[in-house]
Amino acid sequence: MALIGLIGKWLFPGAINRAISKRAVLAKPSRCRDCGRYLIGKGGCDCGKKG
Repeated sequence: MALIGLIGKWLFPGAINRAISKRAVLAKPSRCRDCGRYLIGKGGCDCGKKG
């Protein structure tokens, strides 16, 4: 198994760095402007104000 890993690193040296950088690009979750709670779904915030 270790031999397969070494061969993979030798054939595709930048694959790990590309996978990590793709995860870093993901957007941060949206939050309500008034109370700061996380917004889940398309409905509004529970604080009653449109955030």
